[in-house]
Order: sequence, then C-alpha cells, then structure tokens
Amino acid sequence: MFQNLPLWPRLICSFAMALVVSYLMTPYVKSFAEKVGAIDVPRDARRIHDHPIPRMGGLAIFMGFLISVIVFVSFDMRVLGLLLGALIIAAMGAVDDIVGLSPWIKLGVQVLAALVAIRCGIYFNVITNPNLMSYNDTINMGLLSLPLTVIWIVGCTNAFNLIDGLDGLAVGVSAISSFTLLMVSLLVSGANVSFILAALCGACIGFMPYNMNPAKIFMGDVGSQFLGFVLAAVSVMGIFKLTAVITILIPVMAMMLPLADTVFAFVRRIIHGQSPFHADRGHFHHRLLAMGLSQKQAVAVLYGFSAVMGLLSVIIAGKDRDPVIRILCLIAILVVVVLMWMVILRKYPHLRHSHKPENHTGSAAAEKSAAEAAPEAQTDAEEKKDT
Repeated sequence: MFQNLPLWPRLICSFAMALVVSYLMTPYVKSFAEKVGAIDVPRDARRIHDHPIPRMGGLAIFMGFLISVIVFVSFDMRVLGLLLGALIIAAMGAVDDIVGLSPWIKLGVQVLAALVAIRCGIYFNVITNPNLMSYNDTINMGLLSLPLTVIWIVGCTNAFNLIDGLDGLAVGVSAISSFTLLMVSLLVSGANVSFILAALCGACIGFMPYNMNPAKIFMGDVGSQFLGFVLAAVSVMGIFKLTAVITILIPVMAMMLPLADTVFAFVRRIIHGQSPFHADRGHFHHRLLAMGLSQKQAVAVLYGFSAVMGLLSVIIAGKDRDPVIRILCLIAILVVVVLMWMVILRKYPHLRHSHKPENHTGSAAAEKSAAEAAPEAQTDAEEKKDT
C-alpha cells in the first residue's frame, strides 16, 4: 500500500515513521539496558562524562530504521543483503555493549557482515576515473573489487564508532551524512536508495533528544557501528554504481569527519608504536575540548564541518543539474561557516579585535588579566588532580 505512494509523500512518511519509532522506543531501550547491565561507567580520563550512563540506545535507531525500510522500501537482493549485514552488526554491537568483545572479534564480525552484503550484490567493480586528462571515463577494479569493498565497509563501520565520544556527536554527524547522501541520491540515484537514507536520517533524529548533552543514554557500539555499516553499504548501492555521473569523492566528502578522524588516529598510533585499536585522547573532539570549548561548542563546530563538506558534495553531484541547487548550497555553506565562527567568538571574544599586544608587562590591564586568569588556572589544576 505505502509503496504505491508518490515519491515525496513516501519519502516524508519513511523519514517520519523511523523518527517516531526511534523516539518512542528509546525509553524502553534505556530500561532494557539498565536491566542487562549495559552501562557506560567512566573508569578512565578518556571518558568525558562523570557518572554511569546506559548505552545500547542504538537499538532504538535500528528498530526505527528497520520498520521504516520494511514498510516503504521495495525489496531486492541488495536491500536484503543490507538488512542482513546490519542485523549482524547490530547483534554484535549489542553483545559488545553488555559483556565487551575483543577488537579482533569485532573486526571478524564486521568482515562477515561486509561479505554477506557483497554476496547479495553490494559491491563496486567500476568507478569513475578521477583523471580528467584520461580518455577512459571509468576504472575497472577487477580482482580488487571485493577486497576494496570490504575495506570500505569495515573502515566506515569503525570510523563512526571512533567519533562516538561526545554527547550527540556520532548520531548528529550520521544524520548529516545520511541527509547529504539522500540529497545526492535524489539527484543521481534511484528512489529505493533515497527511502533507505530517509529512514536512516529519521531514526537518527528521533534518538537525538535523548543523546544530546547532557545525554540520558548513549547509542553504544550497537548504534555507531550500525550507522557506519549502513552508510557505507548504501553509498555502494546508490553512489559508486553511478560511474557516469559521480566519483568516489562524493561519499568520502559526505562522511569526511569520521573517515579523516579514523585515518589520523590510526597513523598517529602506528607512529607512536601503538596498536591502531589503542584508545587515546587524540581525536578531533578531544582536541577541541583541549582548546577550551565546551561539549556543546565542540559538537556544534564538528556539525558545522560535516555540513559544509556535505553541501560541497551535493554541489559536485549536481554540477550538471539546476544551478539553483549550487546557489542554495553555497548560501547554506556561508550560513554554516558564519554560525561556526560565532561559536568560536563566543569562546574567544578577544578575536573580535585585531589590536597588537602590549609590549610592557607591568600595566594595570595585564595585572587585571592575570588576576582573572588565576582562579581559572586553579580550577583546572584541581580538576586534573581529581582526575
């Protein structure tokens, strides 16, 4: 019945159903997490929160997404492969949130889920040639197709897991990425992919009121890994296949923040002689906190970065389409950049003025600044001591 609706009503209904189900199921998932002991206890300095908080909230996102896809998406082998792989990832994430699994077990399950998706037809064997000087429009991946697809899916799955370090960060970035790919799919892809992305975006937004700072529940591995897997698989289904229109750059830009953070994290850890899976405080959000931004300010800046990269990917995807799309995206980018700058100025108001620093150190102004800074320094020292 619902699959006979016109495109836009069906798209809106897919988004709305996932949102409502995710929102209504989160309190029940929270109670379930508390009963089974899926609680995130801050045992080290890497944790930002200071009290135990239930995790496993990603189950609500998964349920909202699953119900919406079943109702509104036309099934084929690729959709079935997407759902089977997502189910494997969600089940593994739920177990990990309760008892904890080793990184190698999680990696093995992620590879299994990727292989299930590939077996059902979710893989790319041809991509657009990024070399504009070449006579060949496409590059045939040949034997590299399957391993590269596995690397892409597993990499994205872990990337979204690694940025889940601040209240609302991973779910918000996932919502932005899914909305970006939704806009791209409407420009260059089929309707089926658009409905899947609308459901994913709606499920994320339905969970956000419970996950924004101060968070009442975390999404846990069941949420972050599920979101990364679905976004990676859908990008292969609807983006990489369109070799005549689009390049690998589009999904990479749409998910730039988690992918870049993961690459830098792995390189940083290997350089320091550590395991790539070794947890640390070197992620982008940790660095923003170290600069003095609050959780909400850091999340707002990272949202802004994700939105700018997403809008740029829409501009590239729509380069042969209506120029109004590009103009609207450029205006949106300008608005986002201005809002990000306002967040930074609120934290560092002295950037509003471009005066030169005083050459002398004994002035009354300098003494006043030192006096004002002293209590803050003392507070920071006490917090570090407590930690």
